[in-house]
Amino acid sequence: MVEPTIGQIGDVTIITVPGPRLDASQSPAFKRSIAPVLTASPKVIFDMSELQFVDSTGLGTIVSCLKMLNASGGDLKLCGMSKSIRALFELVRLHRVFDIYNSKEEAAGAFQLPS
Repeated sequence: MVEPTIGQIGDVTIITVPGPRLDASQSPAFKRSIAPVLTASPKVIFDMSELQFVDSTGLGTIVSCLKMLNASGGDLKLCGMSKSIRALFELVRLHRVFDIYNSKEEAAGAFQLPS
């Protein structure tokens, strides 16, 4: 698996989920590689622009990352989804669970707004 790219916009950590797939074969390694980042940063964005396919294991991984951040008072926002991945999130109603944005900048800006 390719390592995720990690960047910053202000105090927000951006993790680019490496593509093209986040599935049963990729998810455990992805989760292990980002676990230290999730514990260190309460404001995280997953840039999903490199992804072309996500299966149920991949969705579960993303949800467990959100739960991990929420447990410590943090939050996870998503951006850069392809139309097919966005459709999958809507199909399984995860668009009601996650804040989804078109760009990293939009997602980072949303962290600055009072909730």
